[in-house]
Amino acid sequence: MVGRLQATSLIDALVVELREQILDGRLGGGTALTETEVAGQYEVARPTAKAAIERLTGEGLLRRGGAHKSARVPVFDGDDIADLYFARTCVERQVMRELAQRRLIPAAAHSAQGDIRKLAEVEDSTVDAVEPDVRFHRSLVDALGSPRLTRAHASLMGEMRLCMAQVQTYKLLRIAEIADEHQAILTAIADGDGERADRALAAHLTRASEQLRSHTP
Repeated sequence: MVGRLQATSLIDALVVELREQILDGRLGGGTALTETEVAGQYEVARPTAKAAIERLTGEGLLRRGGAHKSARVPVFDGDDIADLYFARTCVERQVMRELAQRRLIPAAAHSAQGDIRKLAEVEDSTVDAVEPDVRFHRSLVDALGSPRLTRAHASLMGEMRLCMAQVQTYKLLRIAEIADEHQAILTAIADGDGERADRALAAHLTRASEQLRSHTP
C-alpha cells in the first residue's frame, strides 16, 4: 500500500512538472515526448513516465497521432479554436444565467478581475493575462457548487489555456478590452439580468475566438 501511494505521488509530481512546461511554452507546440526520454530526464521508471504522458493526453495537453506514435504538444489550428470556444460557450452561457438568477459573484472572480486590471495598467497585451483570465471564468463556474460541472469545464480549460497561451504570444487580445468585457458580465450578474449576462459572455468569447482564429491556418 505504501509503495502504491508513493508511485501515485511521483506520477502526480511528474504531471505537474510537464504540465507547467507545456503551458509556459518551454515545451513548444509540436514537441514530442517519449516515455524513454521522460524517464531518462526525470530518473523515473518508464511506467511512471507513460502514466504521466497518458494523463496529459487525457487533458488535451498532449496528442497522439496513433496507438504507437509519440505524444506531442498540440499546435492549434482554426478548427481547433472554433471547437474549443463552441464547447466552452455552450457551458458558460448557462452558467451566467444561473449566477444572475442568484445574483452570485464569488470573491475569486473579483480577485481575478483586479489582477487583469492591474496588468492592463502596464501592458497592452501579454501572455501573462491568460492565467487570471482563465481563473476568472473558472471561479464563476465553480461558484455554482456542482463538482461535475466544474470537472467538465476544467477539462476544457486546460486545453483552452494552452491554446490561448500559444496564440497570445502574437499579442492579439488587448487586456483592457478583456477587463471591460468581464466587467459587463459581472454587472449583469449583479443586476440579476440573466439574458444580459448571457449576451455579454457570448460576445466576449465570440470576439476572442474570432481574433485568435484570424492568426491561425
